[in-house]
Amino acid sequence: MIYKLETDALTALGHPGRLAVFRLLARRAPDAVRPSEIMGPLGLKQNTLSVYLATLSRAGLITSERDGRSIYYRIDLKQIGALVQFLVVDCCRGYPELCEPLAAHSLQRLNTDAEAMTDRIFNVLFICTGNSARSIFAEAILNKEGRGKFRAYSAGTEPSSSLNPYAIDLLKQLDYDASGLRAKNLSEFQGIDAPQFDFVFTVCDDAAHEDCPPWAGQPMTAHWGVDDPTRCEGTEGEKALAFREAFRQLYHRLSAFVALPIASLDAMSLQSKLFTIAQSDAPTSPGSTADV
Repeated sequence: MIYKLETDALTALGHPGRLAVFRLLARRAPDAVRPSEIMGPLGLKQNTLSVYLATLSRAGLITSERDGRSIYYRIDLKQIGALVQFLVVDCCRGYPELCEPLAAHSLQRLNTDAEAMTDRIFNVLFICTGNSARSIFAEAILNKEGRGKFRAYSAGTEPSSSLNPYAIDLLKQLDYDASGLRAKNLSEFQGIDAPQFDFVFTVCDDAAHEDCPPWAGQPMTAHWGVDDPTRCEGTEGEKALAFREAFRQLYHRLSAFVALPIASLDAMSLQSKLFTIAQSDAPTSPGSTADV
């Protein structure tokens, strides 16, 4: 039996424009996104996007919420999981030989991941547009706080960039080694000689909107968006405060990340933890390193 909810979902995703919207929201998961953040990257007009969002909503693939006068959209992760389960379970009842290799591969990968995640150093890549501040903060923080467990890298999606002096000054003030930091383009990590990453995080919304090629090894991914401190306009003190806030948020999230019992978590549980960290920004306790 074919269920209406599943057929509606598959029909909605069968249109290239609607699929592009869905994929952008998936890259931003679990964040909610304003329509204006979708129109620009995808080059859509407002009325066209409204039609696409309405269709995806009726199909149960996305949800919406209002905050004041603004409406935000996000993918429905539970519904997406149900759709995938439907495709595997229902469709493969007639042809189980199609699903057995997939199931066996998934189980083998989970077991392999659990074994591989014991007693080794994890490669982590942080991506933003300019690679001048936020991703540089994340690289420096994780290489210090996660030393011996993680090896951090960072890159930007813009063709060229340079380190922001406010970011470097703050790192030095907080006793982080900035001597080896440099701005890097994402292409540096997409060649055959590049490190194979276990985790890839975007730390700015613009980078999350970009449709990057799949990463080798299928690393865990998440979007940990932080406001861009380089866009702050005001006094020198206000600019410095913006950089301190960006650092604080990243320090808080990376502290939670370093504390995860990665070796004891299966892939689904670990991905859920990464999503939870993305939505966390608890106040920093007095006297902590991040209280800057």
